[in-house]
Amino acid sequence: MSHHYFGAGSPIGMHVTFDGDGRPYEIVGVVADAKYGEMREATLPTIYLNTFQQGRTGSQFAIRTTLDPSAVARDVRRTVRSLLPAVPVVKVTTLADQVDASIVPERLIAMLSGLFGALGSVLAAVGLYGLLAYTVARRINEIGIRMALGATPGAVSRMVLADALGMVCAGLCVGAPLAFWGKSFAASVIPDLPIQTAVPIAFGMAAMVAVALLAAYAPARRAARVDPMEALRYE
Repeated sequence: MSHHYFGAGSPIGMHVTFDGDGRPYEIVGVVADAKYGEMREATLPTIYLNTFQQGRTGSQFAIRTTLDPSAVARDVRRTVRSLLPAVPVVKVTTLADQVDASIVPERLIAMLSGLFGALGSVLAAVGLYGLLAYTVARRINEIGIRMALGATPGAVSRMVLADALGMVCAGLCVGAPLAFWGKSFAASVIPDLPIQTAVPIAFGMAAMVAVALLAAYAPARRAARVDPMEALRYE
């Protein structure tokens, strides 16, 4: 309100009046812009009055404290009861609780997105495990020949893990550009969405690599335990 009506000048000491109220009110201070009702609303020109200056006494007031709010609430109730016996304190809440209540839909969407992401990771791990297990079973003869020619169990395990990394890296080469595109698209739909950082996408890529290695552990261990003589007879 100060910037809107007074520009860059100081409004301290100036007077304002309201429609339907001819009394002038002196401006004694300026506070920063704030969201008055909820986090998603635009910042509106706002003026705060002393509650006892209004025609109808306000029913809400705020207290800033560094102490435990629950402990302060008991003292506030006792003080209000001693000064205004006919005014009950019906509800006490904190600013953090108000903010949490105003972003319930966003928290729900974030939780569902996280659950779907976790489900997608589990499906990817199961699919990769099945594919690697099938690949190891089909390559038993090859693995037996490699071990008969001197390949160590560690080398065989690394071969299977390299196959898993190759698969997941091929998927990331396709998925990462799509993720960057999706991020830009989301920013065009959701106002004020920060898209400067690539940390979430990098974290997702690292998580997929970890999931791939975890899924490849059992097939790689099975391949490392292959008996060369049995593998050469395997059909």
